Amino acid sequence: MPRVTGHEAGAPCWLDLASPDPEASKRFYRELFGWSSYTMALDAFGDYEIFTLGGTQGPRVAGLSALADGAQPPSWTVYFRVDDVDDTARAARAAGGRELFAPMAGLGIGRAAMYADLEGADFALWQPTELAGMEIVREPGAMCWVELASRDIEGARRFYGEVFGWRPVEHRIYRAAPYTAWEVGGRPVGGMVFMDEHWPPHWGAHWIPYFWVEDCDATAWKATDLGARMAIPPTDIRPGRFATILDPTGARLAMITLAPDLRG
Repeated sequence: MPRVTGHEAGAPCWLDLASPDPEASKRFYRELFGWSSYTMALDAFGDYEIFTLGGTQGPRVAGLSALADGAQPPSWTVYFRVDDVDDTARAARAAGGRELFAPMAGLGIGRAAMYADLEGADFALWQPTELAGMEIVREPGAMCWVELASRDIEGARRFYGEVFGWRPVEHRIYRAAPYTAWEVGGRPVGGMVFMDEHWPPHWGAHWIPYFWVEDCDATAWKATDLGARMAIPPTDIRPGRFATILDPTGARLAMITLAPDLRG
């Protein structure tokens, strides 16, 4: 499996799982995706778990940390690569975003910041120095897509266009609802789905990672055997067959078996 050595500005570059029970999360994802992990010490920030694929020496796929406090919900956070955290942070604030934590250094591996968009969906910025991010993407067991679920499509298009310079391209892939693909330099970096009446009314806007699996049905039902809850059962859409689950701690994620013409 070829290793990714860098990510273009505006593209997803890292995933971080905040869990109330890191040990349980490690067991779940090791069983579900075959991940391994090792611990990285981050100075004053404590230990940070790095998930890898194909053994502990394999490529990095994501990170794991304990919840910052009891008010933080279990969740996957998507990090987007930026050239200058401070410049992008100013753009996020100017566009109406809420600062969750200000740009900070001191990790020894890069600079980060976190914001919530106009609907409250959180996302993070990453300016790498040593840790470029995920070392494998679009391979079985790794992230292959990130997606924003939103009830304000036009507001989200304006916000992320101002923050990252993304260009929205509309598609129809599921039911009759519009689907937006975000592009940078003509290349897709993520998507956005409209939260219509079929979505649970108590679900707020959110970003969610998609992981490529060889058999969506088998992996989704295996997840439930391991303690996950099914949010959207295996369903056919234009890009392939996907499902959405809540892991045993309540963090949302999706999995997809890509259509043959989208692989490679």
